[in-house]
Amino acid sequence: QVQLVESGGGLVQAGGSLRLSCAASGRTFGSYTMGWFRQAPGKEREFVARINSSGGSTSYTDSGKGRFTISRDNAKNTVYLQMNSLKPEDTAVYYCAAKNNYYAGNWAYWGQGTKVTVSS
Repeated sequence: QVQLVESGGGLVQAGGSLRLSCAASGRTFGSYTMGWFRQAPGKEREFVARINSSGGSTSYTDSGKGRFTISRDNAKNTVYLQMNSLKPEDTAVYYCAAKNNYYAGNWAYWGQGTKVTVSS
């Protein structure tokens, strides 16, 4: 089992950058695929990015390609989401999640979320 705690959210102007962090508890962090999701007001939660256990494979939602970068530091039990060129439509609560398999399976563990607000 793993517990996830996000941080790094806040208010930023359009065009700015933020780096979100997700700290995980437990000794098995390095075995999990990690992901970022977001939920905007009145909308369903959507996938943003994922990274495999070693950090060698990543994937992104189309809206994040070229602007967002997911990375991880297994020594620090932390996954990051670097967000550049932020747009007002990126405003959402961002959640960190973990699962066992990169290509399949459910996201078993979730953090409590961190709020990102992008002003125009």
